[in-house]
Amino acid sequence: MTEAAPHSARPAGLRRRAEALASALPPLMADARHLAATVQLGEHGRRRSGMGDEFWQYRPAHAGDEARLIDWRRSGKADAQFVREKEWQAAQSVHLWVDDSRSMEFTGDPKRQAKADRARLLALSLAVLLIRAGERVGLADPIAPPRSGEVQLLRLAQAFTRAAGEADFGAPEARAILAGSRAVFLSDFMGEPEAVEMALALAADKGVTGVLMQVLDPVEEAFPFDGRTIFESMGGTLTHETRKAGDLRARYQERLAERKARLADYAQKAGWLYTTHHTGEPAQGALLWIYAALRKDH
Repeated sequence: MTEAAPHSARPAGLRRRAEALASALPPLMADARHLAATVQLGEHGRRRSGMGDEFWQYRPAHAGDEARLIDWRRSGKADAQFVREKEWQAAQSVHLWVDDSRSMEFTGDPKRQAKADRARLLALSLAVLLIRAGERVGLADPIAPPRSGEVQLLRLAQAFTRAAGEADFGAPEARAILAGSRAVFLSDFMGEPEAVEMALALAADKGVTGVLMQVLDPVEEAFPFDGRTIFESMGGTLTHETRKAGDLRARYQERLAERKARLADYAQKAGWLYTTHHTGEPAQGALLWIYAALRKDH
């Protein structure tokens, strides 16, 4: 199997690449007539018109929340600290989960981006667009709760350039997602499908809508292997050797199709949208699709 492409070394470098991708989006949108209504950055609906400062909910305080956001009266009634959220804060918040497992480091060609690099670039590019449009963007875990502004983009870039996790395959995180917000999950979804189902069910219970984007390398679709081949997971924990790899192609592609159908079914039941993006394709199209999909909720 081909070794994974190196990760981007610096947050600033990833940020520049993300900015470049985001800057190419307006001309692309101008050419896409059916998306013309969605290019007016900054126009986002609310749950109730004219009630942007109405109370929405209390939520447990997360690491990184500013002290001024904590409702001390509510917190005094419990052993934990709580943040008093207003309606617009939930409605205009987008949470990102980018799979950082070892499987995302794979690329079928040294000249092609690894799945991890493509997913991170798409996530940060989306954050650039959303924050410019007045949205609050953060991660799906408490490390970086949704915020606006340029400083938040740097926080996200720093989070995306952390070292890969130890697990071979990733599982979505949804516990810290705000009720009534939106979310984007970017992964190859090669792990246990039940983990995705559980995360989507939790999100749906909170009234969260969003997008599942399955990022795959073209090699993972075509399965161009023949003869003696040793398959090994990126973490080295799983190994399979065969003398007739070509005989596995039809079975492999059938199981991949079944997984895609399963993910699409999970997404539909949760009120989310699902799509597949290949690293051999331009990143602009995937960014445009996610951005338009998120706006359909408003």
